[in-house]
Amino acid sequence: MSDAQKSIVITGVSTGIGWGAAKVLTAAGYKVFGSVRKEADAKRLQSEFGANYTPLIFDVLDEKAVKAAAVTVRAGLGGQKLFGLVNNAGISVVGPMLYMPLDQFRKQIEVNLTGVFISTQAFAPLLGVDGSLTGSPGRIINISSIGGRNAIPMITPYNVSKFGIEGMTEGLRRELMLFGIDVISIAPGAVATAIWDKGEQVDITPYAKTPYAGPLDKLRALAAREGKRGLKPEFLGRKLLHALTTARPKVRYVVTPGPLLNFMLNNLPKRMADRLVANQMGLLPKK
Repeated sequence: MSDAQKSIVITGVSTGIGWGAAKVLTAAGYKVFGSVRKEADAKRLQSEFGANYTPLIFDVLDEKAVKAAAVTVRAGLGGQKLFGLVNNAGISVVGPMLYMPLDQFRKQIEVNLTGVFISTQAFAPLLGVDGSLTGSPGRIINISSIGGRNAIPMITPYNVSKFGIEGMTEGLRRELMLFGIDVISIAPGAVATAIWDKGEQVDITPYAKTPYAGPLDKLRALAAREGKRGLKPEFLGRKLLHALTTARPKVRYVVTPGPLLNFMLNNLPKRMADRLVANQMGLLPKK
């Protein structure tokens, strides 16, 4: 890697948004350190993306492994600051809050929030907290969701995690002004990724005997439909590249194939939005 080549760390690049971002950024000449959990994915992505891609193998909840990866990245920077950290790795847990096992709720919060906390602490020194590195401070991009401002029933724990990401992004942005590090969120709507593509495969049998069986069927159908018309991961990758490189970035980018609905949910009175969503999901009381 030449001294002039800028480097970016992306968590969760095996599929979806992370894969799209790695594809776009490596093609644009950036050095991407992308995390995966499996050796097989590391080899596949090296073959796909070529010399500009370096795999990092860790689970975002394994603090020791993430810190070890940060040491690897530091060695590859040649004394330069890291250009960007993209906190992308995440999961989506499906089910009604009243009947969801506690371990599922904890898993959702741990992966989507604690994982971002761990990776941010590990890589922040490389972005500019460590003053011994040369170059301009880097940026942190947190992948949020339109569900980080508007909750969708039956994936409430996911919404909780993304509302948390929005709060973490804002708080970190203000804390890291001390080092000149900007922190930005990107809030996608439906993206043509595994989370949406597998909507019809979501196992809702644990909730079949609850009052939420019908709404879960509606959610499954909605996920399958939205996945088919969702944004391509490469499209999100280009938006991410813009957020990393533009001179005056926004603090939050909303990227969705259904901007009108998102606008309505953000601007309607909350009680009205509640009824709109509940009606679509079959959650209004039966008369």
